[in-house]
Amino acid sequence: MIGGKNLEKSTIDIVGPSFFRLLHPKLTVLLTCVDEAERANIITLAWAIPTSINPPLIAVSISPSRHSHGLIEKTKEFVINIPTTEILNEMFFCGRKSGKDIDKFRETGLTPLPARKVKPPIIKECVTFLECKLFNQVPTGDHTLFIGEVLAAYVDKDAFNKTYDLEKIKLIYHMGGNQFTTLNPEIMTPET
Repeated sequence: MIGGKNLEKSTIDIVGPSFFRLLHPKLTVLLTCVDEAERANIITLAWAIPTSINPPLIAVSISPSRHSHGLIEKTKEFVINIPTTEILNEMFFCGRKSGKDIDKFRETGLTPLPARKVKPPIIKECVTFLECKLFNQVPTGDHTLFIGEVLAAYVDKDAFNKTYDLEKIKLIYHMGGNQFTTLNPEIMTPET
């Protein structure tokens, strides 16, 4: 029994590809990468996680059918940019259109700026930037896990002081499909 309820009567089965939504909401990021001619692309992702502190590693999961997948395989670099709700529409556009066919920076009006250590640009309108070189890639069913070593990590000083200032910025969290949310600025600390 959970919360005084009979478990059988108080749960629903999730079958098929929707299982991952049980782990949502997930922080939404904009990953930038470049082709061999250094033309930039942006992909929207919700599947990004840190995997190691030493060395500093972060993983993203991308389908081989996505244009960015091939770009990362060839150039071995990417940047994770963290957007806020101020660019919700642009973030959504970058997840729905292929960079194979269009220039997402031009189409959205987002501003590419030079990164500090890698060729892919950062996105000026974002608040956080993690510049990565490819450490490893692992096929995982219908996606590939790209693990990047973080070469540089920096954040807007007005948005962060050991943690994000949720009174000042609203990070975007993916609920699934076309639905997104943000965090309530209430911070809870468990008793020790």
